[in-house]
Amino acid sequence: MIGPDGQQIGVVPVKEAQQMAYDRGLDLVEVSPTAKPPVCRILDYGKYKYELSKKQKVARKRQHTVQLKEMRYRPKIEEHDYQFKTKHVRQFLLDGFKVKVFVEFRGREMAHTEFGKKIIERLQEELSDIASVEQRPKMEGRNLTTIMMPK
Repeated sequence: MIGPDGQQIGVVPVKEAQQMAYDRGLDLVEVSPTAKPPVCRILDYGKYKYELSKKQKVARKRQHTVQLKEMRYRPKIEEHDYQFKTKHVRQFLLDGFKVKVFVEFRGREMAHTEFGKKIIERLQEELSDIASVEQRPKMEGRNLTTIMMPK
């Protein structure tokens, strides 16, 4: 058993440990049930849960998650649409996001996937100053997909 101030009390019968916790107005909490003998601690359980939630909240605040943005292109995309979408991809990369780029094929366009490969190659070349390729272009069903990440 461990006391409220963190000192080790020793092996104590359960009833006696419960009485010691009750006398101090605290709770008896089983810390390690698999140990031989099980380890219990006298503490204020409400305060313990509150401090634990505060620690978890701080840990979540400090962790940084990388979000993945997506942009869809088509093989027969017009120049203005291409420039517009590429400008958005550039902004996502500058903001620190990873970008998943799709070239979506429909119907007979599947027979000419080289048009999609040209679009992705052109995009990678234009954004090579700020981005690197995390995943090489590959076909996933009717989509040609690549992932780019900021340098």
